[in-house]
Amino acid sequence: MCKLAPTDTQARSIEETLLVFADACTWINQNVDPKVKGGIKMQYLIYQDARETFGLSANLTIQAIRRVASNRKTAGKNKIEEFQPTSISYDQRIFQYREADEQVGLTLLHGRERIPLDIGNYQRNLLKSQKPTSATLVKMRSGYYIDIQVKSEAPDTIETDKVIGVDLGITDLAVTSEVETYSGSEIKTVRDHFAQLRTDLQRKTSKGTRSTRRRCRQLLKRLSGKEQRFQRWVNHGISKSIVQRAIETESAIALEDLSGIRQTSKSSNQVFTQVGVLPAERVREL
Repeated sequence: MCKLAPTDTQARSIEETLLVFADACTWINQNVDPKVKGGIKMQYLIYQDARETFGLSANLTIQAIRRVASNRKTAGKNKIEEFQPTSISYDQRIFQYREADEQVGLTLLHGRERIPLDIGNYQRNLLKSQKPTSATLVKMRSGYYIDIQVKSEAPDTIETDKVIGVDLGITDLAVTSEVETYSGSEIKTVRDHFAQLRTDLQRKTSKGTRSTRRRCRQLLKRLSGKEQRFQRWVNHGISKSIVQRAIETESAIALEDLSGIRQTSKSSNQVFTQVGVLPAERVREL
């Protein structure tokens, strides 16, 4: 994920392209028989009309058709009726990464633009000597980003007889077979705090003064996603610690089997009672 640093003119062009792309997706979805789910057939039926109606480039029009087709195949009953201007998929014909000057070339509504990247050494190292062929333009509250897909060779599998079993839970987020426990009390405290805070703010948005209601709505907007980001950070720290321990001891990691958890709560809790003799097919090796 790389942040873009567009000029004001480029930012307006990006915003306009996102809006037109979303409108095109919604229009395609409304004007193609709901029974049609294949991208090729949908393209045959609607491509020319869609391109003439919205003025998108040939490839952006095809990307809009593919997005509608993909949604119809995967969303089930929760199909999107109105697409939001939040992202656009790009392939190698309308996207280019320029390592020398840290820019990306993107086809927008009114032509090709070279947009600088605002990145650090982490992104530079991942993109070094890479020739990415696909990316996703994303609009977030903090600005515009380009999610660039890069390929790298997986490391060789380490053959080992040692296994670290990991049991997942709620009270304790993870417990390893080495009796290392990662408590979930911190997440519970934060979750309770935000739940109470949201309750108080939502009450004030309906009963407070006009200015209070406005400030509470602004605060709720700022808090949106904060709890989720905290939990993701905690989970990342736990998983990194477990992986580091596995590297130090040259061990594989075996996660509990959660299949059938909706049918019975007992089966998933018994997977690691004999972690030392797990069959090979139950072990995920690093």
